[in-house]
Amino acid sequence: MRVGILGPLDVTAEGRSVNAGGPRLRALLIRLALDAGRTVPAAALADEVWPDDGPVDRVNALQSLVARLRRLLPGDVLLSTGGGYRLDLSADAVDACRFEGLAGEGRRALKDGEPEVALRVLDEALGLWRGELTDGAPDTARRRLDELRLGAQEDRAEAALAVGRLDGIVAELRELTATYPFRERLRVLIVRTLTAEGRQAEALAFFAEYPEFLADEVGADPGPELLEAHQAALAGGPAPAKRPRGNLRAPVTGLIGRAEEVALVHGRLGTTRLVTLVGPGGVGKTRLATAVAAERSPDAWLVELASVTDSGALARAVLDALGIGGTGMFDGPRDDLRRLSEALTGDETLVVLDNCEHLVDDVAPFVQELLGRCPGLRVIATSREPLGVLGEAICPVPPLPMEFAVRLFGDRAAAARPGFVLTAGNAPLVEDLCRRLDGLPLALELAAARLRSLPLTDLAARLDARLDLPAYPRRATEPRHRTLRAVVAWSWDLLGDDERRLARRLAAFPGGISVESAESVAAADVDVLTALADRSLLQFDGERYRMLETIREYGLEQLVHSGELARVQAAHAAYFVGLAERAEPCLRDARQLPWLARLAAERDNLFAALRFARQTGDVGVAVLLCAALGVFWLIRGDVDAMAR
Repeated sequence: MRVGILGPLDVTAEGRSVNAGGPRLRALLIRLALDAGRTVPAAALADEVWPDDGPVDRVNALQSLVARLRRLLPGDVLLSTGGGYRLDLSADAVDACRFEGLAGEGRRALKDGEPEVALRVLDEALGLWRGELTDGAPDTARRRLDELRLGAQEDRAEAALAVGRLDGIVAELRELTATYPFRERLRVLIVRTLTAEGRQAEALAFFAEYPEFLADEVGADPGPELLEAHQAALAGGPAPAKRPRGNLRAPVTGLIGRAEEVALVHGRLGTTRLVTLVGPGGVGKTRLATAVAAERSPDAWLVELASVTDSGALARAVLDALGIGGTGMFDGPRDDLRRLSEALTGDETLVVLDNCEHLVDDVAPFVQELLGRCPGLRVIATSREPLGVLGEAICPVPPLPMEFAVRLFGDRAAAARPGFVLTAGNAPLVEDLCRRLDGLPLALELAAARLRSLPLTDLAARLDARLDLPAYPRRATEPRHRTLRAVVAWSWDLLGDDERRLARRLAAFPGGISVESAESVAAADVDVLTALADRSLLQFDGERYRMLETIREYGLEQLVHSGELARVQAAHAAYFVGLAERAEPCLRDARQLPWLARLAAERDNLFAALRFARQTGDVGVAVLLCAALGVFWLIRGDVDAMAR
């Protein structure tokens, strides 16, 4: 099956033409085809199919539309997976995907100084267009593809200029300028091409029209590239080469234990233009993002959003990071976005949007719009939850494995206290400390910094108060990173009321959490439960959820403050007594193996229920639990459990 989007919609399957009649059906097919091979969430599909007012029950309406499309397509091409739908095709089967890949390849060749290769590839890419997009194409897809096409046309003109094939370039660029009068790169190319053809007077006359037009329309001045091209026209020669730009700071310390994640992010950036690093606070998302950005591009920019509270200030924050000043005191968000798009329209640029979680509902449409306008732009976002944007690739950033956690602690400890070394004598204590700090790089750095004034044994003894463990004064550190409490509180404060309520109740689980136990003990709504995982308050391994100890300690404090601690602990104990009683007869027959595995997974929770019964003096519950678990302990030879 092949899907042609770049022109009138053309779908062929098994040698026959498929007529996807109706604008809604065409919009659905185009949206799925643009992400061929990847699952598109149902909500995103509904937004594309019904961008304005849609049916009251959009879920059922979408299912009905999918069913109609499935009848038109062969076999199992259209699949329902993971809360969305996937068109089971390779990217090569969709002309728009092939175009995007070729356009990116051409741009990279141009950047690498291979204009002949770029020209050949871009000619192939632009040759895939058969006309204007069909009626019914989603607006976001239309804008995205139009921007990509315009960027490819600009790149082709630049490649042709570099190899001296100037015929027809100026006429084509002038036609595009009439449609996109604020697209400054088009004007740069026209001035440079006229200059290269020896038509300096025309180049200067063409430039002269623009400053007045720009001042009248938006109150701005021409950008530096156009001014350079103008100066070259005055001098009768080419504009000087641009120097690499960027604002990334050189790292003070090395990146430890992230080789796999670095390779993953590089790989994702090779196939998509938005990669979101997702993980809990303190796990090192910013450090990883900037390390990848520094390796990948000399033209990389870090935009720190932690202090941005107004959605209208997003574009301004990026402009400030890029060092692009304001155009006037009455500029608004629309002016900022337009100027930002123009600034990022040229060569490939990589922007790191750091700490998006508190503005995720605003960052998502902002990034989608910016990527659509700027074909050469790539974005690495860091957040505690995904942005949910078309084409987004998610890279989870987990805590460090024990080997690297110990290495990181030893490295930072030696920096804080010269002469500190890991030895066979202190290694077990360091490993225990790293385990109790969940392998979180920030937690390990905060703890290691205290070795300047505390012995290692005393530091380990104080970990019960890990949330308030401060670093040795680091005046350059943001306040929200100076204690673990500040890190967790930043994430906690971003939750809704239902999410906070469930998170503090789940803190009563010292072990893993199943959907069943969360529903029974914490009255969990599955949507809220998955939202906590999306926001990195819970870790999900494909079967069960787990709360990091640093987050769990904070959640227990909140549970105490809410007055719910005793009730939730009682519900926790009651559930696991019931689970043990259900398991006991199953351990004596053919159901033994799965129940052994289930009880083993709940070991920490079962012991917590037993401790609660003892602490509250509820001998009946303790007896019931021990009686139900006796066979389990006996089979496993769990001497420690039986001794308890």
